Amino acid sequence: MTSDALAGPDGSPRCPWGAGPPDYTAYHDAEWGRPVRGDDALFERLCLEAFQSGLSWLTILRRREGFRAAFAGFRIAEVARFTEADRARLLADAGIIRNRAKIDAVLANARVLAGWDAGELDALIWSHAPAPGRPAPAGLADVPASTAESTALARELKRRGLRFVGPTTAYALMQACGLVNDHLADCAYR
Repeated sequence: MTSDALAGPDGSPRCPWGAGPPDYTAYHDAEWGRPVRGDDALFERLCLEAFQSGLSWLTILRRREGFRAAFAGFRIAEVARFTEADRARLLADAGIIRNRAKIDAVLANARVLAGWDAGELDALIWSHAPAPGRPAPAGLADVPASTAESTALARELKRRGLRFVGPTTAYALMQACGLVNDHLADCAYR
């Protein structure tokens, strides 16, 4: 079995994308695939994954602090109260991705989620974690773009009124938040 793992700056084997620019390495080593809990924290990841759609994740990472500042730290209750003036401010903010459809989705999703019980988003997302025991991917070809679980999660989020949450975005969320561990088998950070 051949691995796609590459030596990073410290010589440790990593998923190939984690051996790249320092932003990727730091994210790969400290965050990606680690469990994330809490409605606001998951809302942030859901929003960032939606903004990433069609773009490089590096673009999102490098603007992450700008996103946090623009969207009130991704606190659902605060974003749900954003006004048309806030929307105009976001569309003019060079510190974020100024995509009208994605900004509108974040605002609409916050309004939907503000009506949910505390912990409900966390419980819903984590209820779609696959059963443990999935084999570790040997190479990038073994990492799917979506799964039955991510398709079901996307379907449920959409059914409950959320936007910009397709199966691929849902799977990226599952990877980022530790519902699945897609670090390669030979990755030192698995």
